[in-house]
Amino acid sequence: MQVKVGIVGCGTVGTGTAKLLLENGELIKKKTGIEFKLVKVADIDWEKKREFEIPKELRTTDYKEVLKEADIVVELVGGTGFAKKLILEALNNGKGVVTANKHLLAEEGREIFELAKKKNLFLGFEAAVGGGIPVIKALKEGLVGNRIKNILGILNGTTNYILTEMFEKGVSFEIALKDAQEKGYAEADPSLDVDGWDAAHKITLLAMLAYGNYIDFKDVYVEGIRNIDKLDVELGKELGYTLKLLAIAKRVDSEIEVRVHPTFIHSDEALAKVSGVYNAVMIEGDFVGKTMFYGQGAGSHPTASAVVSDIVDAGRFLICKDLRYLTVDWEDKKLKVRKNFYSRYYLRFDVPDKPGVLAKISKVLADFNISIAAVLQKEMVCKIAGRENEPVVPLVILTHKAFEEDVQKALTEIKKLPVVVDEPVLIRVEEEAY
Repeated sequence: MQVKVGIVGCGTVGTGTAKLLLENGELIKKKTGIEFKLVKVADIDWEKKREFEIPKELRTTDYKEVLKEADIVVELVGGTGFAKKLILEALNNGKGVVTANKHLLAEEGREIFELAKKKNLFLGFEAAVGGGIPVIKALKEGLVGNRIKNILGILNGTTNYILTEMFEKGVSFEIALKDAQEKGYAEADPSLDVDGWDAAHKITLLAMLAYGNYIDFKDVYVEGIRNIDKLDVELGKELGYTLKLLAIAKRVDSEIEVRVHPTFIHSDEALAKVSGVYNAVMIEGDFVGKTMFYGQGAGSHPTASAVVSDIVDAGRFLICKDLRYLTVDWEDKKLKVRKNFYSRYYLRFDVPDKPGVLAKISKVLADFNISIAAVLQKEMVCKIAGRENEPVVPLVILTHKAFEEDVQKALTEIKKLPVVVDEPVLIRVEEEAY
């Protein structure tokens, strides 16, 4: 059987997808019994140099030619304007859709998901999260028999590279970012990555699949790494932690937490060892326990691999019309997104090195039911971070688990103390032992 495929958007991923279909088409046919024929590739600029030359007979500048000729429409344009129009138009024309557009699906995806379900059409988005890592398929199929307890993910290669450089080389955020840009790991405007939005889009999609509810993206807590000081990276290292931009989804009774922020995790943990531009996702199910998925989270070929995986599923769906594993709204009751997290906290205060300071801060924490697990004050770390000549010293307090609202209220009061100089630093700690 033959299934016709059309691609709209021939940038890095679109080019890689076309190349894979054309070069490995016979292999895919042998494995699946289906011939996936690339019939059209639409792009507005065919003068641009690409890593792979698309045959001229397949090129078009009119996306409607793709809609007319293809059974499966692959949206690789990005953004939320034209891409949304294209996907809705494709679905309304009875076409299966494959997309890598995490931004669109996370922020405006409800209308798209509901239309696909209403029309009984395939909607695939494996490439939207983790590039070539098959984490979407794992949630929809491999882990379908599990209640998902939590998902912890390093979902952005740019920020992971920056934090790895800060951890391993002791450089500042600014230097690590510049290095990432020079190597092509970070854009000229890195805001989507370093401010946490890219990872937030991805964890939103994973949470919707895991917990069967649509999630309003405005309810997702997002904090990036732009303000991370190398001093805190070094102090965390002294405490046995590695700093990562962690994407977290957890179910707590009838509520869920969906958040992205810098997080200390114990350096012995598997996620702590994920370095450079690599991604990893740890999923814990009630029966399977913990499973971890690791690999390249971006790039032409890994992402194209994920796109083609969806194209194959879309082809199978055309043949057997099986909607299993495709819905994101299977949960009967609405799950509330909880903002009052329950976590451990790393708190750093710049204070004068004199008696009584710790007692004053500890009293405020106790007033808000926050228990201290450890205290750290190391002069050598200050020297490493270039802070040895300052008139204040860093006082680090590691708490036991506490509620976010209590910690924020305590910090408001602590900032009023005359012994506290500058803004306190708060970094959440993800550690099951406490």
